[in-house]
Amino acid sequence: MALDSTAIEVRDLTKAFGGVVAVDRVSFSVRARERHALIGPNGAGKTTTFNCIAGSLRPSAGQVLLFGEDITRHPEPDRSRRGLARTYQITNLFPRLTVLENAILAVHGPARRRWVLWSPVEAFGHDVARAEAALDGVGLGARAHDPVSRLSYGERRQLEFALALAAAPRVLLLDEPTAGLSPLERERVVRTIAQVPRDVSILLIEHNMDVVLELADRITVLHQGRVVVEGTPDEVRSDAEARKVYLGA
Repeated sequence: MALDSTAIEVRDLTKAFGGVVAVDRVSFSVRARERHALIGPNGAGKTTTFNCIAGSLRPSAGQVLLFGEDITRHPEPDRSRRGLARTYQITNLFPRLTVLENAILAVHGPARRRWVLWSPVEAFGHDVARAEAALDGVGLGARAHDPVSRLSYGERRQLEFALALAAAPRVLLLDEPTAGLSPLERERVVRTIAQVPRDVSILLIEHNMDVVLELADRITVLHQGRVVVEGTPDEVRSDAEARKVYLGA
């Protein structure tokens, strides 16, 4: 992978809900190996943009490219098989399954082979090893055989992050990864994100500016569905328009 290649490119992305234009000709790119943050006030269009990139929403106009391939019309599972993984604002787990079983399903998800429901877990030895490695990476290895229902909210956020990594993505979309966490849990999650290998490009939505400034190489600021400024953390922090619409004085 070339260091200067583009992982995600969004071209003139537009999404309207009836007469309401939530995203209005948004264009930006996430470079390979980059940590890129998408920020803005509530209603700026961040989540809609995010969902159009992930494939859970189809844009009204514009394009989404993944490493140069137009994936605008591809369904979400197909994007996953091409290396695009995501987390959600609200945890999306199977609470009655164990932590390890959730991780195994995440590993198996992008695979083209079919999941055989009556096969024992031991039949998927390679998947188990990858799942265990993903759990160890976020500090949940010791909880592998606990039901998800026993995890704290912070641990569930960590598990969802592990599930995204278990799929071996090329690009990781993180939707409010520290929302609702205590300071200690937030510190643990930020540390985990910072340790993700650089061959995985990251795009994140995050309201906590301390987290954004610690993690992001570049930042795109949205306001009323449009890009108002993009640049390094220092450039965005010193930009008058960014301060006006989001950062404050």
